[in-house]
Amino acid sequence: MGVIKVGTSSWADQMLVRSGWYPRGVNSPAGRLGFYAERFGLVEVDTSYYAIPTPETAEGWAAATPDGFTFDVKAFRLFTGHHTPVAALPRELRPAGGASRIRWRDLPAGAYDELWDRFHAALAPLAAADRLGAVLLQFPPWLTRGEAAKQRILAAARRCQPWRVGVELRHSSWFSDEAVVDTVTFLREHGLGYVCVDMPQGHPSSVPPILTATADLAVVRFHGHSTAWESGDKQEKFRYAYGAQELARWAVLLRELAEQCAELHVLMNNCCDGQAQRDAARLAGLLGVGTAAAPA
Repeated sequence: MGVIKVGTSSWADQMLVRSGWYPRGVNSPAGRLGFYAERFGLVEVDTSYYAIPTPETAEGWAAATPDGFTFDVKAFRLFTGHHTPVAALPRELRPAGGASRIRWRDLPAGAYDELWDRFHAALAPLAAADRLGAVLLQFPPWLTRGEAAKQRILAAARRCQPWRVGVELRHSSWFSDEAVVDTVTFLREHGLGYVCVDMPQGHPSSVPPILTATADLAVVRFHGHSTAWESGDKQEKFRYAYGAQELARWAVLLRELAEQCAELHVLMNNCCDGQAQRDAARLAGLLGVGTAAAPA
């Protein structure tokens, strides 16, 4: 059975900071990360989706955490085909004039390669300190299944080498009865980890929680089951507390999934007022997982 690590999809969002989960005296970025790392062995870096961090920032993350701690890092949104505000780019790489939001093909010649170089430089301190788990390629909900989409996924994954990659697909066309086997086979043949998501069902944006491993690393992200998934703001969409029976059932399923891979990352993303941290702690207890890497 593989190693299981449990954590949350942020350690520094403002709702968490204001929730009281951190003691009053833990009031610096390094202090909060160190406090978090005493309780969990894994965290997802979400800020890298919005802007590429500096190497100095990543060095600080590595220094604030113990050996055995792991960061899964979201790829910059431009890399996965999302519309990106020009203001999120380094000033010297911004296209002159034009729209306020762009796609990768709108960049000046060489700028896309340069952004990937900077992303690699940013993650290098985590990799050097053995803190880097995987790069999460979270593709947009309009990426429908097809050969062009597969090539887009492979192109982004090649840019991430030699790091491990997790692929999150968010359009239902990948998971229809006639497509799901092809989707899983495609990821497995190319050594790409499948990112399973637990989320509200019955909506146009819903994808099913398919528990399977397609590489040595599998990832499961928990969004909760808010009734305001389609209508609410971010806080309302992710406001959900997992019940005891839900977590107990998931603990069984996660142990079964861990039989299929070398390492399983479990991330709570019901990020409202410290609920993700509370649910992650309860689930880690059910799984018998401590702060460092430990066999399931």
